[in-house]
This record gives sequence, C-alpha cells and structure tokens, in this order.
Amino acid sequence: MDHCKGCEMRYKGTPRSEEQIKQLVSRLNRISGQLSGIKKMVEENRYCGEVLVQVSAVESAMRAFGYLVLEEHMRTCVSEKIRAGDEGIVKETVDLIKKLN
Repeated sequence: MDHCKGCEMRYKGTPRSEEQIKQLVSRLNRISGQLSGIKKMVEENRYCGEVLVQVSAVESAMRAFGYLVLEEHMRTCVSEKIRAGDEGIVKETVDLIKKLN
C-alpha cells in the first residue's frame, strides 16, 4: 500500500479492476437508497418495528460489503505484504476483522 505525501491516506498496491469498483459502488448505492428509505420512514412517522427491520437490512448489507472488501484485502494487500516479509499485516488484519464484528 502506497502512502500519499503529506497525509495518512494509503492506496492499494494492486488496484481494483473496473468491474470490482463497479460492483462495490453499486452495492453502496443500494445501501444509500436503503438509508434514504429509512429517513423517509422516520419523517413519515412510520411504525418503529418497520423502521428497525430496515435498519437491520442496512446493517446486514454493510456487513456483507465489508466482508467483500476484507476478502479482496486478504487476497491482495495482505498476501503482498506477507510475501514482502511484513508480518505486521497479520495484526492489522486481525484488528480489521474485529472491527467488522
């Protein structure tokens, strides 16, 4: 992962394919739509149980999105770092997995 000069942002060593980006952005757009739907439900004073069902659906969708990114991270970034001898990536990855749960 490369660093940008003067900031803390890091970039993938192996870029995502256009198809991967398209799929991830599509999922995020769906999740954004779900969030907008929840906002509308709150504004319409909809029943709490219905709102909570939608909240659960968004949480599930975000978790699935996170696991897709994690899988890609392990296939590319983690394996590249391990091959380069950077075993610190293991702790970083474990910490990331804990954050997803």
